[in-house]
Amino acid sequence: MIEIAVCDDEQPSLERSSEQARSSAARLHLQADVVPYTRSDALLYDIIEDGAHFDLLLLDIEMPNVDGMDLAAQIKPHLPDAKIIFITSHTEYAIDAFELSVFRYVPKSEIDQRLPRALDDALRIIAVDADRSFAFERAGRMERIAYRAMNYIDRTGKDCVIHHAGSESRVRMSLQELVCALDSDEFIFIDRGIVVNLTKVKRVRGQSALLLDGTELPISRGRLKETKRALAVFWGSKL
Repeated sequence: MIEIAVCDDEQPSLERSSEQARSSAARLHLQADVVPYTRSDALLYDIIEDGAHFDLLLLDIEMPNVDGMDLAAQIKPHLPDAKIIFITSHTEYAIDAFELSVFRYVPKSEIDQRLPRALDDALRIIAVDADRSFAFERAGRMERIAYRAMNYIDRTGKDCVIHHAGSESRVRMSLQELVCALDSDEFIFIDRGIVVNLTKVKRVRGQSALLLDGTELPISRGRLKETKRALAVFWGSKL
């Protein structure tokens, strides 16, 4: 199920965008739950306080209380992988939208032409990413982490700790169980207590793996050769 939030303080625009989101999902044969919001602060509360998860957000920029730009900036740390589509009447916001790394910018004057295409593109990407993510229950709610957001996994006591996009998530299972659940060649043991995402490795230096975010992880002597071999295969060249 793809979760979509639509936020617009104007009811007619909200209903139109919500219906286009439903139509796009149906056209692509995807199951989607579209949640409409007329207040940006209500959407922000649901995400930050209640842990609501959304894969795609359609945000009007001109809204009272919290405008779309501020809303996107506050949402990103909590939903780093969510796609955001801005909808606005004012073209001067386009540059700011680009700087916020939103998925697409749609002028209201061209909404009927451009929003369906933007929705189709976003939903196709989300559908692919959904097949490559790990879902689990934490604190009574479901959480999902995309593979591409995971940097590495280690353990604390009986928990696995998934380090992803500047955050951490704990899962009550062994590292071996988690690696089996991920079922991807991208994740390998570099130490008995550390699993790394090969897509996040910048280089191997001595007995350490340097990740793209600057994290340096130890590689055990017994796993050094296999780590280099796996990286060589992944990168398509010899180290």
